[in-house]
Amino acid sequence: MPLVFILQEFIEDCLNQIAPGVNLEKVVLEPAKNPDHGDLASNAAMVCSKALGMAPRDLAQKLIEKILKNEFITNAEIAGPGFINLKLHPTILHNELSKILVSNGKYGNSNIGLGKSAQVEYVSTNPTGPMHIGHGRNAVLGDTIANLLEKVGYEVTREYYVNDAGGQTIALGRSAYVRYTQALGKTISDADFDDDMYKGDYLISVGEKLAQKYGDSLLNQPESQWFETVRLFAIDAMMDYIRADLKFLGIVMEYAFESTITKEGWVDKALKLLETKGDVYQGLLEKPKGHQVDDWEERPQILFKATSYGDDIDRALQKSDGTWTYFAGDVGYHYHKIRRNFDLLINILGFDHVGYVKRLTSAVKALKADLPYIIKTCQMVNFVDDGKPLRMSKRSGNFITIDQLVERVGKDAVRYMMVSRHQDMVIDFDFNQVVDQSKDNPLFYIQYAHARIHSVLRHAAQVFTDDDFAKNASLECLVDESELDLIKCLIQWPRVVASAAQHLEPHRVANYLYDLAGTFHSLWNKGKEHTQLRFIDEKSPKQTAARIVLLQSTALIIAEGLNVLGVTPLEEMR
Repeated sequence: MPLVFILQEFIEDCLNQIAPGVNLEKVVLEPAKNPDHGDLASNAAMVCSKALGMAPRDLAQKLIEKILKNEFITNAEIAGPGFINLKLHPTILHNELSKILVSNGKYGNSNIGLGKSAQVEYVSTNPTGPMHIGHGRNAVLGDTIANLLEKVGYEVTREYYVNDAGGQTIALGRSAYVRYTQALGKTISDADFDDDMYKGDYLISVGEKLAQKYGDSLLNQPESQWFETVRLFAIDAMMDYIRADLKFLGIVMEYAFESTITKEGWVDKALKLLETKGDVYQGLLEKPKGHQVDDWEERPQILFKATSYGDDIDRALQKSDGTWTYFAGDVGYHYHKIRRNFDLLINILGFDHVGYVKRLTSAVKALKADLPYIIKTCQMVNFVDDGKPLRMSKRSGNFITIDQLVERVGKDAVRYMMVSRHQDMVIDFDFNQVVDQSKDNPLFYIQYAHARIHSVLRHAAQVFTDDDFAKNASLECLVDESELDLIKCLIQWPRVVASAAQHLEPHRVANYLYDLAGTFHSLWNKGKEHTQLRFIDEKSPKQTAARIVLLQSTALIIAEGLNVLGVTPLEEMR
C-alpha cells in the first residue's frame, strides 16, 4: 500500500483510539501548504472535534501524543485553529522510493472501485457530421474520467448514445439527397437547402457514394420512396466519420443507438415501471419558462412527475399524436443502462445541455433511487488562431474537424489542453501556445522533464557497465532538500489519483504533473549550479545509483500520469 494511504489509515486509527466509531469521512491528509511547517497536514481534529464535544486544538493535542509514537514521524505540531502538521523521517521517504521503482507504472493504482462496474456516457453528438473541435473537450474529458476509474479498480464501459431517430437526422437525410442529385450532375445552390439543413462540403462524398450505389434510381422519386434509404445511408457515413475522429484522439467506444433502444421496447418498459410507481399521468404541459413561444397551445400529453424527484417542472414523455418525445428516448436509454446492473453511471454533457441535468437525474432517481448517477457538464472551448477567435457552424459547414485539429497540433496537445482546467471553467485553446516549446506550455514542460530524465538514463547506461542501479543504490545518500522535495512530490501521486477519480476531475492529474515537472526541473537546475548534486558522478557509483533510482521513479510517475490523460510520454524531444 502506498505511504499516503498507510499514513491516512494511521491517523484514522489514532482517532478511533480516542473516539471509537467517530465519522472519518471528511478526514484528509495532504501536503502542508507551507513546507517549512511540515511535509503533511491533517484536518482530523478540525472535522471531528464537534462530534466529540472537544475544542479542535485539544483534540489535536491528544492526536499528536499518539501520532508521535510512529517512528517514521519525526515531528507533529498544531497549526492555526487545529490543523496538524507532520514531518516525515527521510528513511520512510527512501523506502517509498523503492516501492515506486518496482511498481512497474502502477504506483497510483488502488482498489477503491475493485469489483464494481461503471458506465461512462460521453460525446453523444448528433450523427449529422464529422466531430468538430468544439466536441473535443467532452470526448477527452469522458475518456480521461474512464481512465481514472479504471486506475482505481472499476470495470468501465465507455458508451456513445447515437440519436439516430431524431429530427436532425431528417434534415441530414434531405441534405444528403441534395448532394446525391449534385453527384448526378444537377447544379445546386443555397436555395436547395432549407434553414435547418446541412450545407457542409462533407456531405458531397456521401452524395457521390449514394450515386455509386444506387445510380439514378432514387432521382425524381417522391420523398417517401427515397428518404429512409438516404437517411440511414447518411447516418452510417457520419458514424464512420465520428469513429475515425475519435480514433484520432485515441478513443475507442461502444455505441448504443436510439433506434435500437426504441425498437427493443426500452421506452415502453421504462414507462410501464413509472406507471406502476404512479409517476406518470395525462396532463397539460406548461408553457416553457424563459422562452417566448407565440404559437404555444396547451395540449394533453403523458407527463412524468419529474418534480417529485427534484426537477422544476414535469416532463413530457409522449406527444398528443402518440410519438415519443426526445426526453422519452433518454429515459428508455437510461433504463437500459440500469438494467445492465452498473454500480455507477456517469454522463458527460456539454454546457449547452446544462438544462438536462435535473430532468435526467430525476428520471434515474425514479427508475432506481439507490443507483449513483453523476452528470458532469463541461464548459466551452474558445479557439484562437494567430490572435483571432474562430467561429464555427456545423449547418453552414464552417468548422474545423477533430482530424484537422490533431493533424495541426498533435493528439497529445489536444488531450492535455482539454483536461487542463476544471470542467466548469472555459478553456482558451491558442493554436500557437499549445505547440510552444517553453514553460508557458504545460505539456511541453512535463514532456521535457520526462525526456531530460531519459537523456540522463541513457548517459548513465553508457558510463556504468552495471546498470542495475536499484541493486547498487544507497538511497540514504539522498539527503539534499531538493532531492527530498522530489520524493515528497512523488509519493503524493496515489492520493492525487484517488481524489481525481473520486471527484471525476482529471485536471488534478494535469496540475500535479506540472508541479512534479517543476520540482524535477528545480533539482536539475540546482545540479548545474552545485556540482555535488549532479546526477552522474563516476567517482561515486552508489550516490549516482541512488540519484538514478530517483530519476527512474520520477519518469515512471510522469509516464503513469500522462497515460491516464491519454498522452504519450516522450523519451526524446525534437
